[in-house]
Amino acid sequence: MKSSVVSSKNLIRLQSAISRSFLQHSSKPISQTPFFIPIFPTNTINLYNQRYQNLQIQIRSNSSSIMSSSAFKPEQAGLPPALPLPSPLLTKFKIGICQLAVTPDKERNIQHARKAIEEAAQKGAQLVVLPEIWNSPYSNDSFAVYAEDIDAGHDASPSTAMLSEVSSRLKITVVGGSIPEGCGDKLYNTCCVFGTDGNLKAKHRKIHLFDIDIPGKITFMESKTLTAGETPTIVDTDVGRIGVGICYDIRFQELAMIYASRGAHLLCYPGAFNMTTGPLHWELLQRARAVDNQLYVATCSPARDAGAGYVAWGHSTLVGPFGEVLATTEHDEDIIIAEIDYSILEQRRANLPLAKQRRGDLYQLVDIRRVGAH
Repeated sequence: MKSSVVSSKNLIRLQSAISRSFLQHSSKPISQTPFFIPIFPTNTINLYNQRYQNLQIQIRSNSSSIMSSSAFKPEQAGLPPALPLPSPLLTKFKIGICQLAVTPDKERNIQHARKAIEEAAQKGAQLVVLPEIWNSPYSNDSFAVYAEDIDAGHDASPSTAMLSEVSSRLKITVVGGSIPEGCGDKLYNTCCVFGTDGNLKAKHRKIHLFDIDIPGKITFMESKTLTAGETPTIVDTDVGRIGVGICYDIRFQELAMIYASRGAHLLCYPGAFNMTTGPLHWELLQRARAVDNQLYVATCSPARDAGAGYVAWGHSTLVGPFGEVLATTEHDEDIIIAEIDYSILEQRRANLPLAKQRRGDLYQLVDIRRVGAH
């Protein structure tokens, strides 16, 4: 026997048509007319009910499929997945950013930096940051002359010996700007981080070399003398987990993103932007790195010397996790003292939950060093 399925719409139409036909042919008023309720065979009703149930199952299945395809997979936006923020020993502390004048006299530069660190510590700073290339003029001709063997230490590296001594004596953390480092037949632009015990906790060699050519404005090629570093540097200190970059490194958001994914609270960039790129990009890049990664960014420039071969922009700055400028200075020598409060990081990340909104189904940041370590 051939069977057919009555759709829900057809069933309703059939019921309405029969009722209308009955009413049209009745001679009595509607109020006196008994309504006729059609009765359908049981098998037709069963088929309709089965069709309705199948339709509901299909709707739920489609809905589930849509939900699955719209899952953004934020946990897969980083490879390996981002690390949570660690709990620092100090949640709230003062940072000292020392914008120093640099001269051709290396010994003078070292003693001048020592005094600035001591002054910052006297004002309550528990973290002190120095500028890029603070012990030497910034020029390709000077790098080899002023370079130090940091690994040998002591007499072979008077600049880092001073940083070690003063950090230990004052019980502070020092992000020691950068100095030219000699290692074998290579030269690096290197930042050393010293802990409160005076020990060298990390050494960052500038990863992205400053090779630019803006006709009529500035041309500089660090690669003529310097070798690029090969390792991102993040270090745990008494004042939190710090990611380190040097000057031109700040232009590369991928490095900052890697530091953020490794749980950095603060990024420190000793840097010497110039009179061309400084007014346009210096503050912009700091605020971008801070707001994109929802952490603190501190930069430290040399003071401006209009008579130098390379003229620094100055304007050392501390930026908060909302991209707000918390403290800054002009171009002369200065020591900025400002407060950092890491409890704000969680608050800002709750305000803008970017980590939970990343599209791991569309893109992925790969931390090659961490992947290789697994």
